[in-house]
Amino acid sequence: MNRGCLMGSVKNDAALVVLIAGLSSAVYAQDLPREAQPCVACHGERGEGTAQGPMLAGLSESYINTQIDHFISGQRHNVLMTPMAQAYTDPQLRKPVATYFAAQGKPPQLQLRGERLATSPAEQLYYQGDSSRDLPACYSCHGPAAVGGGPFPRLAGQQADYLSSQLLAWQKGERKGDPDNMMGIIAKRLNAKDIQELTSYLAAIR
Repeated sequence: MNRGCLMGSVKNDAALVVLIAGLSSAVYAQDLPREAQPCVACHGERGEGTAQGPMLAGLSESYINTQIDHFISGQRHNVLMTPMAQAYTDPQLRKPVATYFAAQGKPPQLQLRGERLATSPAEQLYYQGDSSRDLPACYSCHGPAAVGGGPFPRLAGQQADYLSSQLLAWQKGERKGDPDNMMGIIAKRLNAKDIQELTSYLAAIR
């Protein structure tokens, strides 16, 4: 990536400029694309996530691309990601980033619906939903092992705090861009206990 272009695109965010400037002397894994180097400080070298940013490993290329578009368009907002995304408007710069992070991450053990009885409230929500509240099973979009695919993100192993923050953002209408506002509708039907139990359950899937 042309570092000068990247720095110019985010020059109004002093914190981000300092963060990216510090990356120039770092030593990276040989297979890490140069275009993905600015992502490492927040998301980890293998996309495993850090205290500063969520896990990217195992998210599909299409999902990563869509979320970058949402940060560019303003449908999503984050003090670091919003200006960072402006450096990735060129699909040729973005492609190696999405391809690299999509290929990272170990798939968790597959669990089939009906393979065993869902015993915890979180498992019941994930695999069965709650018809009394018109809540569909998370499984129906995010898959039997919560790895997602296509337009649906991987949830397995994602940080619980991050998952909680995104469900709250959907509830408040602060995050947009989902087809037919599907996640906004679902999130509004979840209570605080649902969110705490569900996100803890998903974060523990390995």
